[in-house]
Parts: sequence; structure tokens; C-alpha cells
Amino acid sequence: MTSQLRSAEFDTRPVPEPPSTSVAPQDVGLLVLRLTLGVILAAHGTQKLFGWFGGNGIDGTGRFFQASGYPAPEFMATVAGLIETGGGIALALGLLTPLAAAAVLGNMVNAVAVGWAGGFFAPTGIEFPLLLACAAGALALSGPGRFSVDRSLPVLRVHRLGYGASAVALALITAGIFLAMRN
Repeated sequence: MTSQLRSAEFDTRPVPEPPSTSVAPQDVGLLVLRLTLGVILAAHGTQKLFGWFGGNGIDGTGRFFQASGYPAPEFMATVAGLIETGGGIALALGLLTPLAAAAVLGNMVNAVAVGWAGGFFAPTGIEFPLLLACAAGALALSGPGRFSVDRSLPVLRVHRLGYGASAVALALITAGIFLAMRN
């Protein structure tokens, strides 16, 4: 009993602190980033899918994909629209953030590759899709923050860099496959 008492007295391991109830600035920043990116993407996705907000709908977007050398242009337009709409909504909610961010990142890598010949600056350049790709990659790596649906999911409650890095790798591999399908 004395040896147990002595080892407990000299235990120098740090005691875990209880979870903080204060709002961390990075959680607010991640919320703003997720909401902004999510709304922008969802709006662009609905332009592709439904022609909302002055968009071209599936037919017009399909013509763009055909001109860009993608096979099955209407299917590709639908996939891009669903990724942007669904991924945008999921990012705004902080739902399955690594996967939502990976889908968006892969989609935007393709947009950057297609727009590469247009230079850097808008309206034909890559600056906007590059910004969206970087924001999605940052969210995949950093996680959604405290104010997210993921926070209530046991597997994703604690975001690990491995989840984000795996998601980014998946996005880049998938983007490469879709780019390889272009004529």
C-alpha cells in the first residue's frame, strides 16, 4: 500500500483539462469560411443543375463540358452540379467535412485545369476556382471547427490531420482520373 501511495504522490503526468466552453476564435473563423464557401458553391451548383441565378442548366453546362473535351458532357455537368450543390451544403453545415471538401477540391482542380489557358485573372482565368480549391483543401486539413454537425458525430468529433490528408489525396487522385478522361 505504501508503494502505491508513493507512486501516486509522484505521478507527474499532466492531468487532462476539461473541455473548454469558451468560443475559440479559430472556430468562428472556420464557421465563416465554411458558410461563405458553402453558399458560393451551392449557388454555382444550382446554376449548373437548374439554371438558377442566371445559370445555363444541364444543357448549357453540358455544352461547356463538351467543348472542354470531357466525354458524356451532360453526365459530367450533372456530377459537377451535384458536387458543388451537395458539397457546398455539406461544407456550410460542417457535415462530413473531409469528404465534402475532397469532392469540392477535386472538382475545382478540374476547373483550374480547364481554365488554365485563360490566364490567371477573371473572367476567364483560374483565380476564382483556385481560391475555392485552396479553401476546400484548407477545410479538409483543418476540420470544420466547433460549430459543425461533425462535432456531434463520434468518428469525426475530433478532427485528425490524417482524415484531411486522406481526403486531399482522394481528391487529387479522382481529379487526375477525370482529367485523364478529357480528349
